[in-house]
Parts: sequence; structure tokens; C-alpha cells
Amino acid sequence: MSNRMSAELAEHSDTSPTDQEVATRKASSIELHSLHKRFGADAVALDGVDLSIHAGEFFTLLGPSGCGKTTLLRILAGLEAPDQGTLMVGDKELTEVPPHRRSVNTVFQSYALFPHLSVRDNLAFGLKMRGLPAAERDARVDEIAAFIKLGDLVERRVDQLSGGQRQRIALARALVCEPDVLLLDEPLSALDAGLRSQLQVELQRLQKRLGMTFVFVTHDQDEAMVMSDRIAVLDSGNIQQVGAPSEVYERPANAFVARFMGHDNLFPILARDGLRVQSDLGWLELHKHAGQGDAGDCLLVRPETLEIGDVVPEGYNRLAGVVQERLYRGSRIEYVLEVNGQSLMVVASNLGQQVHQAGDAVTISVCPEDLVTVAA
Repeated sequence: MSNRMSAELAEHSDTSPTDQEVATRKASSIELHSLHKRFGADAVALDGVDLSIHAGEFFTLLGPSGCGKTTLLRILAGLEAPDQGTLMVGDKELTEVPPHRRSVNTVFQSYALFPHLSVRDNLAFGLKMRGLPAAERDARVDEIAAFIKLGDLVERRVDQLSGGQRQRIALARALVCEPDVLLLDEPLSALDAGLRSQLQVELQRLQKRLGMTFVFVTHDQDEAMVMSDRIAVLDSGNIQQVGAPSEVYERPANAFVARFMGHDNLFPILARDGLRVQSDLGWLELHKHAGQGDAGDCLLVRPETLEIGDVVPEGYNRLAGVVQERLYRGSRIEYVLEVNGQSLMVVASNLGQQVHQAGDAVTISVCPEDLVTVAA
């Protein structure tokens, strides 16, 4: 039985792991310095990326298609070589090290399993390529199968399994070789919504139990916020912001990050006078921590911070609007309001609240502390 997994299993028993076992579970940090990558003369995939990923964190690369996140992951895996720059994993420079000599494994969106082989043979494949004896391979496969809770699936053929089961097998195959870093390239995108939500939670819990460094690629903002310790938002080969999910969502660095995180309520600032800003919504009071945005920057009004009701709390900003659309979302309702000729999205609870209809005139209030200014 491997030291790393033995230590993990010991954590959940009455026996504590030895110092040697705990040491083997030490995760690896990642340092990227000035990474550049082009495909052809004009296609810039990465434009001088600098990034630090802490040891043992669940780190997500988030952005739209073509932003460079998958190229960055492939460079970490050794499947692409940067044109310039360096890659460090722990204290080792891996920039020119081939994939098979890196302690880095990848879980792909397509699973990349051998459909004609059994689950056991799929899990053992990497160990066999490394020359491990059959008895040790079997022990490691049984160990990871128990750890991932594969049950009796190990003797079945891969082509007899569901999508969710195949994704668990792909994850187990990547973990059985005990890499220092696990890369995940949109591994849940092909699954239905319910299963995807379930595996998001399972994957996050697994990462915390192992203490391994995970680097996850997705274009799904909700998925990134649910699973990640920190997020890097990329656009056109550049990192726009790195931070905890709450920071990136609540305090986006610029208008691109705000829009990509799903914020539709973004209005150009027309003028600023101390803690008051003018936008197409009118003049609004800010809190001192709202940011330094001035004319030409943007005002962000998060839809869940707006309240519809006749009573405006003292110190709150007051707006008047008309309901244009009402979108029922189960536990919440999304309203599209017209305010000063502008569309304003409001998200309201559907629990014990008055439901408004299209055409209703409403009063909206927002606390100055909930308004944020961002760079254009």
C-alpha cells in the first residue's frame, strides 16, 4: 500500500499516520513566470503569464473559449511547450521536462479511457507502464477503488458504465500513480446538471482529504465558485484577476471580470463627486470602500443586493422603476426593470415576498456598501 494513501486511510481510523507517511502527502506549489505561447503569427494564446499556485489548493483557471486556460493547462502537463518563460513545480523546473517524467497527471473531458478493457486494467495501465509488479499493481488498484468508492465496478468493462461512473474511473486512474499535481480539463462538462453538481461536491471533498494540488479548467462561473480556493480569470492570454471566489465575484478587478462573472448591472460612470457617482441610473451614494472608479469607469450593482419594496431603509439609495419581465427560478425570481431608460436586473427571494407583474411600478433600494466601482 502506498504511503500517501495509507496516511489518508489512517486519518479516518483510530491509528494516526507516522511522520514519514504525513511527509509523503506534502503537496507541490506551482510557479509560472512570463509564459508566452503563440499558434501561428497572429494567434496569441498566452501573453506573458505570471502565476503562483499554492501547495495543496484547489485552483481554477476560468474564462471564455480561446482565453488561454487550456493552453496553460497543457503547458503544465507538458503537452505544449511555451515559446518563452519558465514553469516550476515545487523546487523543480519542468519547462523542458517531457510529460512522462513529470509528477503531474491529467483528467480529460473525454475521459480518455480504454473502452475494451476492464476498469481494473484501466486503473493499472499507468502502473504497468512504470514497471510495478502485478501484486503491487493489484494492491494499488484495490486501494484507489476503495478510496474513490467504486464498489464492484472494478471488474466491469468501461463501455458498460455510465458517464458519471466513467468520470470517477478517469479520476481514479489519474490518482493511482500519486502525482504531485492533478490537472482537470473541464472533466464535468459532459454530465447532466444533477450529476455534475454531485460530482463537484465529491471532487472538492476528495481534494481536501488528499491535500493534493488541483488545477481545474472551466468556463462555468458557478462551478468555479463552488469548488475553488482561488480563481484566475483569463482573457485573450492575460490574467485579469486572481482571488478567492467571493473576492472575484463581489469585487471584480474590471468590467470584463464583472461581466464574465454574470453581472449584467454594469453602468458607465458619468461623473463623480466624493462618495457620489452619476450614471444612467442617476446619482447614487457610495460607501468609502466602493473603489476609486471615476468618470469613464463602471458602476457595478449586483442584482441580489437590490430590494423591491415601498419602505426604503435610512441611508439607502432609492430608485423608481417599472417591471419589464419576471423570470421564475423556483426559490428566487429575477425581475428585469426599466429605470431611467436602462435595464436593471433584480434577484428577489420567492419565499414570502410579494410577486410583481410586468407593468408594475416599483421602488428599489440599495445600500451604499453594496455598490462597487470597477475599471472599464
